[in-house]
Parts: sequence; structure tokens; C-alpha cells
Amino acid sequence: MSNTPTKYFLPFVFSCLLLACNAEKTTYKNGRDIYLAKCASCHLEDGRGLGALIPPLAGADYLVANRNSLPCIIRYGIADTIVVNGVQYAEQMAGHPELSDIDIANVLNYIGNSWGNQQTPFQLGELRAMLQSCDTIR
Repeated sequence: MSNTPTKYFLPFVFSCLLLACNAEKTTYKNGRDIYLAKCASCHLEDGRGLGALIPPLAGADYLVANRNSLPCIIRYGIADTIVVNGVQYAEQMAGHPELSDIDIANVLNYIGNSWGNQQTPFQLGELRAMLQSCDTIR
């Protein structure tokens, strides 16, 4: 019996694993780049926010409690008063309707896994379903 299938199968599996790892690194980097370009001016590079004006994203309980509305907030902004880690914030946040669904997923996955946050990653289908419900949230 020949080991030819194994000879070709193992490199294939290994290359697929590398591609998955590279894709994960790329989406994280893309999310970071979007965050730095669109969000860091208010929430700061380290996600700690601006005192009583802009809420922190680092260690923010709001991210966990309001997961379903996060894609809508990124796309359309928010004008409501919110409470993050027991502190009330009333400053409006502008939306970013120019971001694609993939961009929103990448930035949310970056935020959700930075600065001590440990969120379940957003899957694109899940995120799109959340974006469909934005009109009922806004």
C-alpha cells in the first residue's frame, strides 16, 4: 500500500491551517486599522475613552450587555444616554455608514478582543442579521 495520499494530504492540511491563521491575523489587523482611523480619536488608541465625555471600550460591560446593537451603533451612531461600567455618558457618537459589513465585523472583533476584552467573535451572517434589525433599535 502506498503512502501517496498521506504525502499530499498532510501538506494540504498544514497549508489550510496556515491560511486560516493568516486570515485571522489579517482580519484583526484590518479591524485595528479601522479602529485607529475611525474610533481612536475619541475612544483613544488604548480604548480607555475620554473621562466623563467618551465611554471606555477597554473592559466595557456595555459591549457584553448590548452585543446585538453594536453593529447598528457602529453603522448609525448613537444619540441615547448610555451607562458603561456604572458611569453615564450622554455624548452623541457619529455613525460610519461608509463601512462595509466586513469592516464592521473586523472592527468589532478587534475591540472585542483587545484591552482585556474577551468577546465571542462576530460571524458575518450574525452581524448582517443584527444590521437588518437596526431600524427597530434606532
